[in-house]
Amino acid sequence: MAEARNCPTCGSMFNYTGLREVCSTCAQLEETLYETVYKFLRRRENRAANIDRIVEVTGVTEELLHKWVRKGRLQPALFPNLGYPCDRCGALTSSGKICDKCTEEIQADLQTFDAATELREAIKAHEQGTYHARKERR
Repeated sequence: MAEARNCPTCGSMFNYTGLREVCSTCAQLEETLYETVYKFLRRRENRAANIDRIVEVTGVTEELLHKWVRKGRLQPALFPNLGYPCDRCGALTSSGKICDKCTEEIQADLQTFDAATELREAIKAHEQGTYHARKERR
């Protein structure tokens, strides 16, 4: 069922159905901007353009470019200098929510944590060992 929302771009009310995040007017404007960007990038000399250059030439915002890359409308395989910011460090990535460097750091931290947990458990098991009383000889 549709719910009334304010458009995050222009602030007008629209019926949100889950298909679009913006009102129909802004969606049409976004589509026009997308066509402009895509025409620019289709030219061979512009395929390696970076985000700053695309923004400068087409007038589209960085956030909109990031949104299109995230949704797969602009594919980094075809346009290698496109991406969106990593949720952790802000570096450009083209897949997932975090970049490869942050993924490696998190995996290393998890391995360190697992090793520390195993060590703590081994120490605890050793400390809980059975103690034998020593019998005195006569």
